Amino acid sequence: MRWVVGFAVAIAVCAAGPAVAKDDDAEHKFVLELGTAGEWPLTNEPANFGGTFAVEFEPIENWLELEFGITTLNTTGHSDLSGDLLFKKPFKISPSFEFMIGAGPSVSQTLNGPDRGTTVSAEFALDFMFWPTRDVGWFVEPTYSINPRTGQRTAAFSVGLLFGFH
Repeated sequence: MRWVVGFAVAIAVCAAGPAVAKDDDAEHKFVLELGTAGEWPLTNEPANFGGTFAVEFEPIENWLELEFGITTLNTTGHSDLSGDLLFKKPFKISPSFEFMIGAGPSVSQTLNGPDRGTTVSAEFALDFMFWPTRDVGWFVEPTYSINPRTGQRTAAFSVGLLFGFH
């Protein structure tokens, strides 16, 4: 966990690097998300906890944002590594608050334990982004996923830091 804090500090220092004359309303070319995550299967299985890392960019301004994310989750008996691609519709509520709603595929690999294997799910997300400074902020992202093959459903929640790059 110390490496996560060190990585976050290093990115914050890079994001706060030398000032360049730019328009204060300029959008970020991409945003890095670094945080913690929890997942709760909507069955009698134990919860999973871990970390998440994502990159977001907006190919169609004010209409489409793409998020590529990787999450690692651990619980007693197994570890999961998952990746997702979310297609999000952004809503800029104020200069310091953004809201997005999105959906996309998620692929998860159970690395050890009795249920080893790969699963593909549909994921739905709400993304709340707060920007107290121009290039450093924080996010809260609740998600819901369903595996269409098995019907397994999970609720997840991640929270962490945002780093915007121009």
